[in-house]
Amino acid sequence: MTSNFGIYLHVPFCSHRCDYCAFATWTDRHHLIEPYLLACKKQAQTISSEVPQITSVFVGGGTPNLVPARELMAIFEELPLAANVEFTVECNPDRVTEEQMRIYFQSGVTRISMGVQSMVPEVLESLGREHNPENVAAAVGYIRAAGFKKLNLDLIYGAAGETMQQWQKSLEVALQLGPDHVSAYALTVEAGTPLAEDPGRHPDDDVQADKYVMADEMLSSRHYENYEISNWALDDNQCQHNHLYWSQGEYLGLGVAAHSHIAGRRFWSVRTPERFIKAIERGESAEAGAEKLNEEDWELEGLQLAIRTSSGVPSDVVPESVAHLVEKAGPGRVRLNRAGRLLANEVAVRIQPSQSKPS
Repeated sequence: MTSNFGIYLHVPFCSHRCDYCAFATWTDRHHLIEPYLLACKKQAQTISSEVPQITSVFVGGGTPNLVPARELMAIFEELPLAANVEFTVECNPDRVTEEQMRIYFQSGVTRISMGVQSMVPEVLESLGREHNPENVAAAVGYIRAAGFKKLNLDLIYGAAGETMQQWQKSLEVALQLGPDHVSAYALTVEAGTPLAEDPGRHPDDDVQADKYVMADEMLSSRHYENYEISNWALDDNQCQHNHLYWSQGEYLGLGVAAHSHIAGRRFWSVRTPERFIKAIERGESAEAGAEKLNEEDWELEGLQLAIRTSSGVPSDVVPESVAHLVEKAGPGRVRLNRAGRLLANEVAVRIQPSQSKPS
């Protein structure tokens, strides 16, 4: 086990499914919320003595703040959380309340990640997203009033019809709210979603590239550091839980469709809440599958993840053919420059791990 260890909890319930969403979420299973949370609590009890001190927690979904706050927080009373744990809960701004934030804060949550996506109603409509952008400022007020110092805002660019001016407005309004962390993701087309079935709404790569450059320029000018392709943070506010993923760290997933990684073995849970609840109630494993990479694939994956971050990779694993897409990151290391971040996959597939040397 490594010194850092994370827990991810998946909450698979939503009031509305966005057109781009391919996650394991349901809008018609709210009757399962109570038994699902109880099953997650039982799962936490089962594994509590088997895991080290937990240094980061991330509750995602779905819409975690759709379910009762006290019942959600009760799950984590069963787990050995470190005194300095980074504890993040994803929230939909329409569902944020003063009481909810107070319960989260008193229960040890340290960080809120709010799915804003856009501050322009027409763009939200194009994404098939229902929240009211006017509620975001009120939600931030409740979050700050509860005592939270750490706040991330998630944005998405590339919706059909979104102009550069509209994207700029979303960035400006988001920044006015004072987050210490911003995630800006390019809209992606996932198979089986309403977006995938409507080619007229598919994003344009060149337009997305221009919007990424705008985001990076605006955020950098306000002292946000880009520490992973789609993530910017002020000072020391980088998301430590996500660092576990990018550094091949160890974490355990609770709930449906949750992925885990322990001792080089990756495994994941059953995808539907009914199957998950039934397995846990019977005292059975909810595991649906597993894999373990060989040493060569593990090394390559590690480099392909690391190249996405500001810490970069050893300079000798990047071939000359893509040298124009990287910059110096420290002694013997390189990282993607801005052009490289736009072509990250191109660089990743050209990395040559056999040349890697300890750095």
